Amino acid sequence: MNLTTTQHSQSTSDLRVSEFRPLPAPAGLMAELPLSEDLAATVSSGRDAIRAVLDGVDDRLLVIVGPCSIHDPEAGLDYARRLAEAAREHSQDLLVVLRAYFEKPRTTVGWKGLINDPHLDGSHDIAGGLFAARRFLIAAGELGLPVATEFLEPISPQYVADLVSWGAIGARTTESQVHRQLVSGLSMPVGFKNGTDGSLQIALDACAAASAPQSFLGIDGEGRASMVGTSGNPDTHLILRGGSSGPNYDAGHVAAASASLAAKGLNPRLIVDASHANSGKDHHRQAKVALELAAQIESGTDSAHRIAGVMLESFLVGGAQAHDSTNPGPLTYGQSITDACMDWDTSAGILEVLASAARRRRPARESSN
Repeated sequence: MNLTTTQHSQSTSDLRVSEFRPLPAPAGLMAELPLSEDLAATVSSGRDAIRAVLDGVDDRLLVIVGPCSIHDPEAGLDYARRLAEAAREHSQDLLVVLRAYFEKPRTTVGWKGLINDPHLDGSHDIAGGLFAARRFLIAAGELGLPVATEFLEPISPQYVADLVSWGAIGARTTESQVHRQLVSGLSMPVGFKNGTDGSLQIALDACAAASAPQSFLGIDGEGRASMVGTSGNPDTHLILRGGSSGPNYDAGHVAAASASLAAKGLNPRLIVDASHANSGKDHHRQAKVALELAAQIESGTDSAHRIAGVMLESFLVGGAQAHDSTNPGPLTYGQSITDACMDWDTSAGILEVLASAARRRRPARESSN
């Protein structure tokens, strides 16, 4: 009887699984690449500063900027060094956070990001990818930059979240219960993007769900399957990224979104993504959207004060290049292999304009108080 049951169980399990590769436990990787006391202070102060901007206590503009995805850590750190200098230059007006995305959602198939395929060749060395991502976050943090990332699935945060100051949940996963539960236990502010169709409701529901205590399946620091209980994340917020219905970054959309948030008892201040559907993924159009946002911010209207931050996709070289992991070839240094990005010179100019807009927004707020 037992033999028959065992044979039956074996014949119905994992029929489409080609392999299992054990990964190091999160605690093991964190011990190998530890968070120093100074770096912990950088991460914590970054989280506090971001929280203060989102809550309107700090009147600077939050700018989350960097490559669409990190595929070459060397080029990514080259970019980060330039950004760190710009962040110091504009520190009175902007809170600059490095965008460092290691996981990429795919509509069908394609390269899934540094964690999933660090060698860009389809070998899917996830253990190596986790190591590369953590090493990059440490190096970027040591430059004094707070770092932002998108959390695409529920396992990898155990390996890297202690180094992250701001997180995002993308339009494809905002409606996911798994991601809402995950955010409820994350230690940093996290933004939810509106749906790919432009709908706000799923993001409003996500913010509310993630701010509440949750219990769900996860792993602990030793990699053991566990029941995870959370207290809820009070620092959730909305990201406007446009949708199939069109862009949603103009003053009317911002005001309406802010009112919807307030009606739900959520933070009425929000972030606007100048890329994705707000620019049609056109990096030239993204620069124009950023300039239009700057004009909106410096106008000092009520909707202008509802914009806590902006998101920009930017790399050393503008545009994007094709990459095929089944037939990899030489790549242009510092150019995206996912969405097209603004080049560094354009990005530096946009940062100057946004800093000026944030500076000019202050007198309007002071005169209204």
